[in-house]
Amino acid sequence: MEEFLEFNDVSKHYGRIHAAEHVSLSIKRGEFFSLLGPSGCGKTTLLRVLAGFEYPDTGRVSIDGADITDLPPNKRKVNTIFQNYALFPHLTVRENIAFGLRIARRPETEIRSEVNRMLALTQMDEHADKKPHQISGGQKQRVAIARALINKPDVLLLDEPLAALDLKLRQRMLLELDQIHDRVGITFLYVTHDQGEAMSLSDRIAVMNNGRIEQLGTPAEIYEAPNSSFVAAFIGDTNFFDGTVQAAPATDYCRLQIDGFPEVLCFNDKTKSVGDLVHLSVRPEKFRLSTSKPTLDPLHNLVPGRVEEVVYLGSQTKYLVRVQEYRLSIAQQHSRFILDERPIRWEDDVWVWWHADDGYMLDRYSEQDEALMELPTE
Repeated sequence: MEEFLEFNDVSKHYGRIHAAEHVSLSIKRGEFFSLLGPSGCGKTTLLRVLAGFEYPDTGRVSIDGADITDLPPNKRKVNTIFQNYALFPHLTVRENIAFGLRIARRPETEIRSEVNRMLALTQMDEHADKKPHQISGGQKQRVAIARALINKPDVLLLDEPLAALDLKLRQRMLLELDQIHDRVGITFLYVTHDQGEAMSLSDRIAVMNNGRIEQLGTPAEIYEAPNSSFVAAFIGDTNFFDGTVQAAPATDYCRLQIDGFPEVLCFNDKTKSVGDLVHLSVRPEKFRLSTSKPTLDPLHNLVPGRVEEVVYLGSQTKYLVRVQEYRLSIAQQHSRFILDERPIRWEDDVWVWWHADDGYMLDRYSEQDEALMELPTE
């Protein structure tokens, strides 16, 4: 896919608040791209700059090679879907979808054909003559999507579009959004603070913090190889350990000293040196757990612990396990019928192990990052 939508050195300040700080970003044609981050990180500011609702203090924005920075919102081939849908309550579903084409004074035959196409795309045919108060939240969202797509925008902007829906409806709408994107093939720019939404929908994600992009990559790249402690903590659950590099031989692995642990082996992708302070991240599902001591190959780390909490969730069980000063969050997937074996219980003495490749070394976090993270230590 070719580069299509570009932010070039975009900054936007509101007094002392730096909502966007020298952001440069390229999005490909037809890509489902998400801006992800906590409230106030700058993601909605970038969306509003693209839509023309805000003018950047510095930088330019272009679509398909054309600079649109100075164009008014109505001259940009960009449509936005907001949290509250913004449907006209006095118009039917059909009339809401047709609104943009009627304003553009398109021929009636074209309007009718395009509205029917959008109704079919969003599976709203049976509700075409209902008013917004007669349909559900998920159906309103579909109408908002159809009304935005009927104008054939170059880019569809979605600003926290599922925030008003309950959990089950959000999960269903995620699938429907993905299917709609696959069918229409235009560029989607999705803004959310929900990492689950971004991970399940996106081709790529830009994780934002304090007006800057902390990391840009595919969902798998960001989850498996975060480039900062902030990203590791914000994207899913993780366990953090403070360590010091004790040995860094000319192999792919180094040895870390973590208080109360035996030496910990870790893949040395950062090429750390002896004495460097590091932050080790291990995801809950990377750990293995047993009441009997396992026999492992040299690339595994093994520590004893005690179970402090057990939470059964059907498809998996989550454990909180005390290992020295750390309280590890561990997730074990139920791949087999668990009633055939004795379950691990509260206050069991257990062995915890993980492969050296499954720990990810990061630079020590800043005080600002620390305030945003829930560390697993007490």
